[in-house]
Amino acid sequence: MSTSKSSKSVPPAGEIRRSQILSTFGPGSMVDLPNSSIIIGGLNHWQFGSDRKRIYEDRLEQYLKNKLDVDDIKMYEPPSSKQDPTSGRTGITSFVFPEWVVAQIEETWKAPNGKEYRTRPLLKRSRLVRGKYLDENRKKHPVVPVRFVQACLNGHISDINWYAFVHKDLNSSCRAQLWLDEGGTGSDFADIFVRCEACKDAVGQALRRPLSDATLPNNVVLGRCEGHRPWLGPAAAESTCVVPETGKQNYNRLLVRSASNAYFSQVISVIALPEADEALRESVDQVFEDFLQYAEDVDDIKRDRKKQKVAAALEGFRDEAIWAEVNRRKNNIVPEDKTIKQVEIETLLSQPNEVGEDIPEGDFYARNLPVSGLSPILKPKIERIVLVHRLREVMAQVGFTRFEPAIPDVDGELKLNVSPAALDIDISWVPAIENKGEGIFLAFKESAINDWLSRDAVKERGIALNQGFEIWMKRKGIESSKFLFPGVPYIMLHSLSHLLITAVSLECGYSTSAIRERIYAGSSGYGILLYTGSTGSEGTLGGLVQVGKNIEKHLATALELGRLCSNDPVCAQHMPQNPHEERFLHGAACHGCLLIAETSCERRNEFLDRALVVETVGTSGAAFFLDAHQ
Repeated sequence: MSTSKSSKSVPPAGEIRRSQILSTFGPGSMVDLPNSSIIIGGLNHWQFGSDRKRIYEDRLEQYLKNKLDVDDIKMYEPPSSKQDPTSGRTGITSFVFPEWVVAQIEETWKAPNGKEYRTRPLLKRSRLVRGKYLDENRKKHPVVPVRFVQACLNGHISDINWYAFVHKDLNSSCRAQLWLDEGGTGSDFADIFVRCEACKDAVGQALRRPLSDATLPNNVVLGRCEGHRPWLGPAAAESTCVVPETGKQNYNRLLVRSASNAYFSQVISVIALPEADEALRESVDQVFEDFLQYAEDVDDIKRDRKKQKVAAALEGFRDEAIWAEVNRRKNNIVPEDKTIKQVEIETLLSQPNEVGEDIPEGDFYARNLPVSGLSPILKPKIERIVLVHRLREVMAQVGFTRFEPAIPDVDGELKLNVSPAALDIDISWVPAIENKGEGIFLAFKESAINDWLSRDAVKERGIALNQGFEIWMKRKGIESSKFLFPGVPYIMLHSLSHLLITAVSLECGYSTSAIRERIYAGSSGYGILLYTGSTGSEGTLGGLVQVGKNIEKHLATALELGRLCSNDPVCAQHMPQNPHEERFLHGAACHGCLLIAETSCERRNEFLDRALVVETVGTSGAAFFLDAHQ
């Protein structure tokens, strides 16, 4: 993958992997190159050759059409970097951003209070001579992009009007040389000043302004957002930029280019599993006309299954599921729209003992592992273990945000509590990649979950976690109707998943960052899918399936890891609603026990609490595996 700073004839300015395009360096992201800083161009600036590869996944395409409100959408793999004989150079065009730079001059400036600051010229690229800053002695100096830009919650981004900032006047006509004064290490905004060398303040001192003025809450210092979208081109600005919830004018915020909140890619992933309903419908098709259309209830289904032809066609499916499909047909009921995760867990829970073909080019192949031999501690809780020998994951980027991420909910649906920025002016396709790997699926009995939820200690823990969540929402300014609490079962399964990832990584041959998770905690069932997805060979080594054959041992290791953290008792005694620690989405969870690589976690290491999994030194009675230590 390459990026080019102008036309097709220009050699690539840098290279990045396809998977990084979707996660880190997609349209609108900023990248520091050895000699400049760029912003990755939108989809309208991507050049494909004759081998443009389309990725097919019907379920994901339908979701994207609904989410993006378009009639049709396609998914294509990002272009590779090469010289195509028919269309010229392929790759991704990028644009120089920001336009303001700082000259690399080591000078000091003494403030009226006697404090000395490191100072450097702040200027536009248009004032450079052959890419260099020319000082008063005609000596050339290299420059670096300024660290600070302005952006809004809708993803728009632009250069700060530094003349307006220092003069506190959006219409200032002064164009004298500006200087960036930095005290200390240069990381404290209150110790960074912009100074105009020609102007004086009211008391006759050099006119300067601290950068911290641009960081105050509800600040209008940087002016109204003008909808600039430099990644889509110089003439792609939106006419208006308003806050979605209120419709009021949006204002710019200070943004550090290299900060972790400068770019949050919105990626939706789907496991390409055979849909359970599709297999059921095909089976019912074989015997509906001759037998099943006359059924009046589930008892009739049971009687019909005594017939050899019916029994052969419906083998592996529950009577209740068959009757639901028959009743739907007889009453012309339109099949309900299912969420991404709902389809996946229904398939994993309803599949017969073996699904798919074990062939190298296959997308899905799985076998059930008998649970009859599980220990008395696990057998009442675990409903099914599935060894997924082959699976295919498709990931597509639908947009991006700045300042705040938009995270899929417990059903895999993207809740746009933060407005996404556009990847293209008129969206007709999105970038996507497909990975193949393997996995383990653990399903938990609904009755065990319900019994656990009925405990008073679990209810109390749930109230505390929900209180922390409510405080977090208020701090973020998010309305509760747009972002719902995931629930105590989700937090428990999510925490167990992290412990299990750490436990299996010790023997499966994969690093913890190479194992990913999908948590299922909805009306369709409860489960954990640990899987690998890699464009290289690491995703299909067979290690996870081998681990799954001895999953009881690894579950025991995971539970042991959760009982005691190296930061206990501080970690175990943390309460989510504690306003002093600013960890409102965590219970007993920290880097010493539950936090793993964010590439592995589906919720950015949030909504975790090991006290819901096992007994800890800080909480008693809330553990799902309450008797695991006995």
